Amino acid sequence: MKPRVVITGAAGFIGSHLAETLLDRGYAVVGVDNLLTGDVANIAHLAGRDFEFIKHDVTNYIYIDGPVDFVLHWASPASPIDYLELPIPTLKVGALGTHKALGLAKAKGARFVLASTSEVYGDPLEHPQKETYWGNVNPIGPRGVYDEAKRFAEAMTTAYHRFHGVDAKIVRIFNTYGPRMRVRDGRAVPAFISSALRGEDLEVFGDGSQTRSFCYISDLVDGIIRLMLSDQNEPINIGNPHEMTILEMAETIRTMTGTSSRIVHKPLPEDDPKVRRPDITRARTRLGWEPTVALSDGLTDTIAYFKQKLGA
Repeated sequence: MKPRVVITGAAGFIGSHLAETLLDRGYAVVGVDNLLTGDVANIAHLAGRDFEFIKHDVTNYIYIDGPVDFVLHWASPASPIDYLELPIPTLKVGALGTHKALGLAKAKGARFVLASTSEVYGDPLEHPQKETYWGNVNPIGPRGVYDEAKRFAEAMTTAYHRFHGVDAKIVRIFNTYGPRMRVRDGRAVPAFISSALRGEDLEVFGDGSQTRSFCYISDLVDGIIRLMLSDQNEPINIGNPHEMTILEMAETIRTMTGTSSRIVHKPLPEDDPKVRRPDITRARTRLGWEPTVALSDGLTDTIAYFKQKLGA
């Protein structure tokens, strides 16, 4: 029998890459998604493999027939556009969805992995961010619905580990990019690439001096699977520690696409983090993981994907 993995949010950007990589590594995968922000096009190519798809809202009871070895909880709106438009579903999937996914793991005796986020650190007063940092989050700001949903999800996951003995892991994901991001995702890389390919202005918020650290999707997935197979139960940052400004990313994409688009500046959104860079000491020492894909290589693949999507 192949080990069997349930992935919530399987039709999303990261969830679909997780499903594909786990299938490649010999796992059977059950994907669960209500398609609120996911897209069946992301998983259509998995048909005919040991992959089952269930359309379901995981804030309701999750029923999976048969044995389950791993539950990977990836269901959630994940871009500012999504969680500003869908504040209550974002809170519900972080709270109720995490509870239902943990209940499935407990019932099946399965190992559980929570997709948390660097957003639990908020607008950080510590730089780079270690897993021991408690964060600086505005719970009633416009981003609070996502930040606090993930912070609650971490608390619920830890409670299930301590009280019910569920073997639970928490991955704090830093900015990730790659194929299968949506054209209108709202995050920096897809926004810049899609605008550049259309010849539209690249919109940079503020003066663009705020920093992010961009990790290519294959590196992220490798780190997640290493954590899934490890004996670690403390949160672990997975991200690329190479830090750059948003303006530098916009200029890089403008150069790589050869566009004539201008860079224009827009007002900085409320509570937008000024810096973001992971301390990946835990990932290096406990998982033997660090990113290997160069930014130029990752962006080349991502730009090619968006050209195909846009017919550019």
